[in-house]
Amino acid sequence: MTPEANSMTIHAIFLDVDGTYADFGIVPEAHVLAVQAARANGHKVFLCTGRPVSMLPEHILDAGFDGLVASAGAYVEVAGEVLLDTRFSADLAGRTVTVLDAHDSVYVLEAQESLHVAPAAEQRLRRIIEAHFDKSSNGPGKGSSAILGSLLPWSAQSPLFAKVSVFESPIPMELIAAEIGAEIAVVANSIADEGAHAGELYQRTISKADGVAVAIAKLGIEQGNTIAFGDGQNDLEMVAYAGIGVAIEGSSAELLALADRTTAPPSRDGIATAFAELGLI
Repeated sequence: MTPEANSMTIHAIFLDVDGTYADFGIVPEAHVLAVQAARANGHKVFLCTGRPVSMLPEHILDAGFDGLVASAGAYVEVAGEVLLDTRFSADLAGRTVTVLDAHDSVYVLEAQESLHVAPAAEQRLRRIIEAHFDKSSNGPGKGSSAILGSLLPWSAQSPLFAKVSVFESPIPMELIAAEIGAEIAVVANSIADEGAHAGELYQRTISKADGVAVAIAKLGIEQGNTIAFGDGQNDLEMVAYAGIGVAIEGSSAELLALADRTTAPPSRDGIATAFAELGLI
C-alpha cells in the first residue's frame, strides 16, 4: 500500500517540468487546473526543475506557483523572495568552458537571467533543439522558443551560470566532467538524446532535494508533508527525500524503485490524476 496525503494537512508539492508537468514544453490544461485547485485548498505548489529561470516562459508559469526550485536545486525562490542562487565560481566556469570548447561540444550555459551559447556552435544547437521539439504533436513553436528565444552569445562579460546542458560531445560526458574537475557531476539531459555524449553538468554538492529543503524551511512545512513528482535522473534525490515520492510511468528503474507510487505522463494528465488520488484537490 502506497502512502496517501492527509487532506487536512498543508503539503508542499514539487513538480519537475519536462516529462512530468509539461510535455515537450506544453502544459496540459488539466495540470494547470489541478495546480490552481490544490493552491485554492491551501497547499503550496512549486516547480522543481533542472531549467533555470530564464528557460521558464509564461506558458509554463501560467498556473501560478508559490515558488520555484530551478537549476536542479541551485536556485530557490519562495513567494518572490530569492533564498538561494548558487553559481559556478569564475574559476570553475572558465575551466568548464575551456574543456567544452576544446572538444568542440555543443552546449548551453544556464544562468537565471539568460542562456548562453558559444557563437561557433549556435547553428548546430538550433538544429538539435528544433529536431527534438519537431517530435512533439504540439508542434515545435512553444517548446523550442523557451530555449532558442533566450539565447545570447557567451562572452567573458556574461553572468556566471548555475548549470550547463551539453547537447553534443565527441567524447562521453563522464570524461568531460573528469577533465573539468572533481567538483562537477553529470546527469542525463531531458532534451538531448545522445546517450553518454549529452548530459547536464552541475556542481556535485547540489541536488533538487537541497532546494526542496530550503523552500520548506522558509514555509515551516515538515519534510514528511512534502510530495515530489519527477521522471528524470535529476529527480532521484528529490523523490527519495519527499514524504511521498511520485515517479512518472516509464521513468528509469532506479527512480521507480525510489518512488512511493507512480502516475501517468503529462500526455495522460498524470499530475491531475495523482492530485485527485492523493486528496489534494
